[in-house]
Amino acid sequence: MLVPMKELVKAAHQGGYAVGGFNVYNLEGAMAVVRAAEASHAPVILQIHDGAFNYGGTMLMALCKAAAAAAKVPIAVHMDHISSAETIQLALDNGITSIMADGSHLPFEGNVAFSRQMAELVHQHGGSVEAELGRLAGTEDGLSVSEMEAHMTDPSQAADFIQRTGVDTLAVCIGNVHGHYWMEPQLDFPRLAAINRAAQIPLVLHGASGLPAHQVQDAIKLGISKINVNTEVREAFVKAIGGTFQSDQKPPELLKMLAPAIEAMIEVVADKISFLGSAGKAK
Repeated sequence: MLVPMKELVKAAHQGGYAVGGFNVYNLEGAMAVVRAAEASHAPVILQIHDGAFNYGGTMLMALCKAAAAAAKVPIAVHMDHISSAETIQLALDNGITSIMADGSHLPFEGNVAFSRQMAELVHQHGGSVEAELGRLAGTEDGLSVSEMEAHMTDPSQAADFIQRTGVDTLAVCIGNVHGHYWMEPQLDFPRLAAINRAAQIPLVLHGASGLPAHQVQDAIKLGISKINVNTEVREAFVKAIGGTFQSDQKPPELLKMLAPAIEAMIEVVADKISFLGSAGKAK
């Protein structure tokens, strides 16, 4: 069933677990997330990244909404890392009311102004807005941020940012990165605790692919209520497709290629659902 994301995140925040936000690019990705969620009896979020939107447009929006509506568990559809007011308006016009209005590339005051403006717009449609304070390192779907540009969320700015913008959730930068971790991840938990005390709203952790389960679970205890996963699911799809080519003498039929790819993604999504603590939380 298609539900507003704010309902899922509110329940996770109150229940001491996190709901998974899984980036999808096509029908197979949406099918994998829905099937894993149904098998785990878990709420989930289908996310459309800016890069995926540029590829699939409103057709991808419609696909995700239809997949969520047909599911047996609560599923939200969310626009991820959207820095364009025009794209946000298009999403709202197409019935997607959960938006990450990403002004993290702007100076602090610019981020405040953009996030406030988008929050006012989305709230007029009964939706919810996620913003990011700080700037993640790494690469995701064409978004690249060097280590030199990356900086962590300043706890002393968090309450002011939230009060001035009216956003509903806040994505934090505490040592998490987009894409692969090339060394042992070290999340800054004292910083997260300080942000959580200041924010008083649900927090979001991007870049969860590759994070050890114990670090994710510690983050949930400190206010993280939504966790984004992209790289591991995407790579499971690519690896399964490649394996199909390697195992056959001749090019396989398309559906025979896609079936194992869906199963590979289901396995990753189900594993994430398990250690986010959201299994069995579907209402």
